[in-house]
Amino acid sequence: MPLHRSVSNRMIGGVCGGIAHALDWDPTLVRVLYVLVSILSAAFPGFLVYIILWIIMPSAYDY
Repeated sequence: MPLHRSVSNRMIGGVCGGIAHALDWDPTLVRVLYVLVSILSAAFPGFLVYIILWIIMPSAYDY
């Protein structure tokens, strides 16, 4: 299944839940890693990337 936003495992937009599903990882781990990388890296605008992924990634309802 291609990358999609999760409808069952979402906190805000389902982006991290969809990434976790595609990688077969725990969604909490993906969320924590995403926040850590966003905070610790000045060159990684995490909020902006999340918004872009939220717009680009289709919802699981579309499948």
